[in-house]
Amino acid sequence: MLVSFPALGVCVKVRKANLRMGPSTQRDISWEVARFMPFKPLKRQSGWVQVQDVDGDIHWIHSKLVTGKFRCAVVKVRRANLRTGPSSSYGVHAKYPKAEKYESFRVLRFKDKWAQLTDDYGDKFWIYRDLVWVY
Repeated sequence: MLVSFPALGVCVKVRKANLRMGPSTQRDISWEVARFMPFKPLKRQSGWVQVQDVDGDIHWIHSKLVTGKFRCAVVKVRRANLRTGPSSSYGVHAKYPKAEKYESFRVLRFKDKWAQLTDDYGDKFWIYRDLVWVY
């Protein structure tokens, strides 16, 4: 089945997914990622998608594990504050005050230089847009 991807990118839609060095389960795993990890799709081959990650590294992932139906973001700095609103004047989120590098989220919306995100459990946060890579 040929999956159509938007120019904006693809997101992992399953709880965990293995990225591979080539388009086959026989190829070595290059990275295990969580739901909502975003990628820039590069090309398709036999049910696999070649993708580029936040660091510019190239991997392969099976097309059934990704979607282009929503946008996702990954933290690109060592640690970032997760806030209750779209400004640094808002406090940090009580349950999840910080996100670590490579934590991934689904993007709900943008407001000025801020992105509202949600995690796998439905919790919502705001993060300064420059601290995440959205594709």
